[in-house]
Amino acid sequence: MKKLILISLLVAGSLYAGIFDSREKRGVAPATDEFYIKECASCHFAYQPGLLPERSWVKLMGNLKDHFETDASLEREDNKKILKYLVDNSAEKFTNYKRSKKINKSIRSDEAPIAVTDTRYFIKEHRGIRKDLITQKEVKSLANCKACHTTAEKGLYGERDINIPNYGRWDD
Repeated sequence: MKKLILISLLVAGSLYAGIFDSREKRGVAPATDEFYIKECASCHFAYQPGLLPERSWVKLMGNLKDHFETDASLEREDNKKILKYLVDNSAEKFTNYKRSKKINKSIRSDEAPIAVTDTRYFIKEHRGIRKDLITQKEVKSLANCKACHTTAEKGLYGERDINIPNYGRWDD
């Protein structure tokens, strides 16, 4: 009887782990580089590298003097270090993460958007959201992922984890 209980617990644990792993792979790989997080998240959300392809990160890091109308210039070595992390973990490198794959697929090879909000995938996913929900002071813009996506820092952007301020849970 003890063996049967132990086997049942092991099987149940494996099934649960499989579900959790599957959920993780639906998002994008979380940002893990402490230097990148410290530097970039001091001003805004530390976007996961898997949200854009390599060419976009190269373009973005190549013009930090005009980083969305802000001078975010870094020392040369710091820039190189962050760029390497972003490139090594960009959308096309993590094809086992469904959202990275979909984002990358939505960008033509001759494009290099520097904002995930400019990708066809992002635009399609956010098309039904009323403007007043986006522009309210608690959200400000679509670039503020964590205002509505409660698990954004983990790289999870699924519908079940959306809670729009002054609206509630989002259900497409």
